[in-house]
Amino acid sequence: QVQLVESGGGLVQAGGSLRLSCAASRSISSINAMGWYRQAPGKQRELVATSSSGGSVNYADSVKGRFTIFRDNAKNTVYLQMSSLTPEDTAVYYCRVQSGIIIYWGQGTQVTVSS
Repeated sequence: QVQLVESGGGLVQAGGSLRLSCAASRSISSINAMGWYRQAPGKQRELVATSSSGGSVNYADSVKGRFTIFRDNAKNTVYLQMSSLTPEDTAVYYCRVQSGIIIYWGQGTQVTVSS
């Protein structure tokens, strides 16, 4: 069982930055797939970025060059650094962890970007 607690969301102006955090209740060093997803009103949840334990990362085309996902295994935390935010980035952001065949989701954190 893994509990995930996200934080760092909020209201920011376009062009600004935010850092989201996802703290896991146990060690993440052995967890292969960790990632961030988002869901805007009226839209389906979509992948934002993923990180593997081997160090590979993957980004949605819409955030490449603006967002960075990284882990701190010592703190059991995965981060999403977001820069050059636009109103189109407004959504609830969810942390997702896959341990074996089991997938865990955080409760979500709201990110609102004003124009």
